[in-house]
Amino acid sequence: MKSAELIWLNGEFVPWEDAKVHVLTHALHYGTAVFEGIRAYETPRGPAVFRHREHLERLARSARFYYMELPYSIEELRAATHELIARNGLRSCYIRPIAWRGFGPMGLNPLDNPVEVAIAVWEWGAYLGEDGKRNGVRAKISSWRRISPESLIPHAKATGQYLNSVLAKIESLKAGYEEAILLDHRGMVCEGTGENVFIVRDGVIATPPRTASILEGINRASVIEIARDLGYELVERDIARAELLLADEVFLTGTAAELTPVRSIDDVEIGPPGPITRELQRVFDDALHGRDPRYERWLDPVPITSTTA
Repeated sequence: MKSAELIWLNGEFVPWEDAKVHVLTHALHYGTAVFEGIRAYETPRGPAVFRHREHLERLARSARFYYMELPYSIEELRAATHELIARNGLRSCYIRPIAWRGFGPMGLNPLDNPVEVAIAVWEWGAYLGEDGKRNGVRAKISSWRRISPESLIPHAKATGQYLNSVLAKIESLKAGYEEAILLDHRGMVCEGTGENVFIVRDGVIATPPRTASILEGINRASVIEIARDLGYELVERDIARAELLLADEVFLTGTAAELTPVRSIDDVEIGPPGPITRELQRVFDDALHGRDPRYERWLDPVPITSTTA
């Protein structure tokens, strides 16, 4: 991770090392924050943010789920992100907007604590490694189940909820794998620690539905659209655990991981990345970098300034 020079914090551009919060910030104690993971890519038109508005709309929805009123509009956050990328002189980057309950009354009622917002950008390569993108990663089915909709809100991207993924990630790494796949509260396939899951069998692509406690991934939606544009049959349905091991191909999608193949699960070989995974990966990568005119609408170009020119 290579840090940038500036962070946007509560409406101001501040030096990276000066972006601080109080030690009694409510979110630090109780996980009362929501966030997004977004990427900007270098394209023929310059830096462009991938599906920017959809990410910011999801941030606003997550905040609403947790009774947080964002003090900035989506358009204000969008403009701030553009300017932040330009001021830092980045051609491509990872973007982390986060809204949290700040310092105020201590206790489980957060409603009197102020809502604060920050946006950070930095250079960050493939989350599961460049080798993982090329050759696939080894995954483990976690003993930890994905949070139940009876307890929390799986559709919200809230910080406290990610303790669930942290446990699964550590378990998989300590066991010698690169990633974990979680089952939902019913024992059906749910998602990775930070990615959505797809399987391919007999030419048909399947992915768990919205009702399987998944986060509705924006890259997931993008790959679904690409797959259907390419003529593949794609179904959103419950997937049994054993289907992972019976699949011809398995891959993960997410903003950090982009599209990463899975080559084995629980030491059962799925095999090297298959032809459908490779085709989807190629077209998706073209969409991310502005090389496919069909998906130019997904790109939000950063206005050209003397910094970005």
